[in-house]
Amino acid sequence: MRERIVVGWDIGGAHVKAALLRGGAVLDAAQWPCPLWQGLDHLEHVLAQARSRWPVLGEHAHAVTMTGEMVDLFAHREDGVQRIAGLLAGHLPGPRFFAGDGGWFAAAQAGTQWEQIASANWLATARHAARAMPQAEGLLVDIGSTTTDLIAFRRGHVLTASRSDAQRLQHGELVYQGVVRTPLCALARRIGWRGARLNVMNEFFATTADVYRLTGELDAAHDQHPSADNAPKDSAHTRARLARMIGLDERDGSAAQWLAFARAWRDEQLAELRSQIERVVADHDLAAAATVVAAGCGVFLVPALVPEGWHFATYAHDVARIALGSAEGAAGWVQVGAPAVAVAALYEQEQA
Repeated sequence: MRERIVVGWDIGGAHVKAALLRGGAVLDAAQWPCPLWQGLDHLEHVLAQARSRWPVLGEHAHAVTMTGEMVDLFAHREDGVQRIAGLLAGHLPGPRFFAGDGGWFAAAQAGTQWEQIASANWLATARHAARAMPQAEGLLVDIGSTTTDLIAFRRGHVLTASRSDAQRLQHGELVYQGVVRTPLCALARRIGWRGARLNVMNEFFATTADVYRLTGELDAAHDQHPSADNAPKDSAHTRARLARMIGLDERDGSAAQWLAFARAWRDEQLAELRSQIERVVADHDLAAAATVVAAGCGVFLVPALVPEGWHFATYAHDVARIALGSAEGAAGWVQVGAPAVAVAALYEQEQA
């Protein structure tokens, strides 16, 4: 009898990630945009897309983690957890919700266990990575579209005592910066332009996607949300959005100058992320030759962030296992959707 497929779900506020695992190996993985703050119908639409991709979804087991309870659609996080869990229970057979140290719960229990279920996706990824490297110590660096998780591990265990987003924000383990959706005005108050330092316009004129689209580092497949002005994502429109950040127009600079400007924003983000990594490394006294496990659509930034002499590993190749004959492109989406893969893998390990 073949092992049952487990579908891991990461229900975010802007994206839904999902992965199919059998026996710990990934068969397929995907991500869909889901602006949950605009209504639960967006989540229902994603579930319909998933069912179209995987027609026998109802025959599988389902393991769920979430961060979507944070969006302002909900009165509070408890309301968000309950409503997301209830919707999923109406579309999937018996989903089980990851509650970190509390284990796994059915949708009917989500209300009483909401504090452990809420925003626990980072813990799933970190726990999976730590278990996959039982002799190592190091740091999970998961740079997504919106946030960055910095989680220390040692000898198979996650080190932080933090569990809530508020606690992780306090300790530098959650940095609300990513490589797609972060407004550029969140990265710096002043920015370099042609040898001068200018104040930044605190408006939603451009996002980090504009920076990394122009530098050529952002995979277009990961750029799933509209631009800040809803205009096209070609180079000219991207430069125009960047120009607005300092009160200029695209025609006020050359392509080379706007590329240098994008790189200045990149430097600002790198500096902030490095400073937070230094905090976490110091708090947990990580070794001089530790291992970084890189995950997320911003994995391209990680080599420039970690201390010299560290060993570099990626979630997709060094933690997750990709099945022979897996769907085309699965490894790339495993890297982006690590929490979905992790929650399915943990469910197999802990609920078998």
